Amino acid sequence: MRAFLVDDEPLALKRLQRMLAATGRVEIIGISSDPLQAVETILETKPDVLFLDIEMPGMTGFQMLSKLDPQPMIVFTTAYDQYALEAFGVNSVDYLLKPIEAPQLARALDKIDRMRGGVEPPQEIRGLLERIAALAAGGSAQRAYPDRIASRNGERVEMIELARVTHFFARDKLTYAATASKNHVVDHTIQELEQKVDPRKFIRIHRAILVNLDYVHQLYSWFAGRMMVRLKDEKHTELTVSRDRVRKLKEGLGL
Repeated sequence: MRAFLVDDEPLALKRLQRMLAATGRVEIIGISSDPLQAVETILETKPDVLFLDIEMPGMTGFQMLSKLDPQPMIVFTTAYDQYALEAFGVNSVDYLLKPIEAPQLARALDKIDRMRGGVEPPQEIRGLLERIAALAAGGSAQRAYPDRIASRNGERVEMIELARVTHFFARDKLTYAATASKNHVVDHTIQELEQKVDPRKFIRIHRAILVNLDYVHQLYSWFAGRMMVRLKDEKHTELTVSRDRVRKLKEGLGL
């Protein structure tokens, strides 16, 4: 299959290019970190599939797609909140959550193989994209989020106020809500918590960490494009920010 890649993050773009090349199933006919310039090239080259980031400066992935007619099959590559991605689960599109893993990529390629055969993606994709864009723009403001979370200890259930939680973290197959007094075991995975709590307050900075932005005190550069967060708790807890999640954190902090 002939693929075109668009992502404003050069490192993410190169990583996806390497991963696709390693599968031996894809001919990459173009890459671009500028969505505006990519539109003309995509219309000329007519790739089978477009791997596309959503949040890009100047033009979002949704806006870029509105300029493509006909549209290729689309695979979004995004760090977007999982609840906003539920609408992608249809036959005409797929998505890969950053950081992209090989099994995710293989699943998407398998899905594209099943869809190929010269059939143009159905026209309802435009309506789908409009619904996704509306959800992305207003979902956080309209959705009600809990202000407490349950922690079980034997037969006892303790309700923890989310305002007291500095961060959630996973360790040894358990998930904990960290507060000033102790770490509380909770019955949710980090991925489930990312969907459950307010994304304006809690941002996933690592595969195993969800941080409360109200407790972020310092942010500084670390090795290999990563960053470190120091919290304003009594222990001055330091947490690693994955390279692929640095931009999302900065946006959440208004940087």
